[in-house]
Amino acid sequence: MRIKTFLAAAATLAFAYACQSSSKELPIYGTKEPVEKTVDGKTVVDTIYHEIPAFKFLNQDSTFITNSNFENKVYIANFFFTHCPSICPTMNRNLFSIYEQYKGDNRLGFLSHSIDFKYDQPSVLKSYASKLGVTNDQWQFVTGSKADIYGIANAYLVYTAEDASAPGGYDHQGYLVLIDHNKHIRGAYDGTNEEQVKLLKKDLETLLASY
Repeated sequence: MRIKTFLAAAATLAFAYACQSSSKELPIYGTKEPVEKTVDGKTVVDTIYHEIPAFKFLNQDSTFITNSNFENKVYIANFFFTHCPSICPTMNRNLFSIYEQYKGDNRLGFLSHSIDFKYDQPSVLKSYASKLGVTNDQWQFVTGSKADIYGIANAYLVYTAEDASAPGGYDHQGYLVLIDHNKHIRGAYDGTNEEQVKLLKKDLETLLASY
């Protein structure tokens, strides 16, 4: 996905969650495709919504995890790297506040993808998770090939890039992406912005209560 496409998607998400009301049902973000199907002999139009595709990554415990680890769960995903000198520390501290609030709640998971496929091996991710204060497997930190990690970022509508001119050598957005049981994107929030994190917490409560 090209940068302009990412920026357009980001602008759409930003506008959507800025204008979001206190409705009990959260919107579904991403592309949607109308399809015709036959029900009781009648042709009806259904909608296929954008979904996070199947994945397989190596986690901080050197164990492969897949999308099945998040089956029937709500989860929050983001993209970072352990030696990030800019937005990552704030983003992950804010995400940690949600982790602490829901620690041990098996309805909710956390999934952080490292975009530094060269340095952030499992042992590095393990140390990072420990220093952050993560003590259970509810929050997964994962690594993979550049193609796989950057490819899945596209699915989350999050811009990521290897960029020598960027702080730390990588450029990325600091979104915390809220995913529902059906792998649909239900919100994206600036993880460095306190008001956006508060909105995420509110929307998370709404989403969990809807199941």
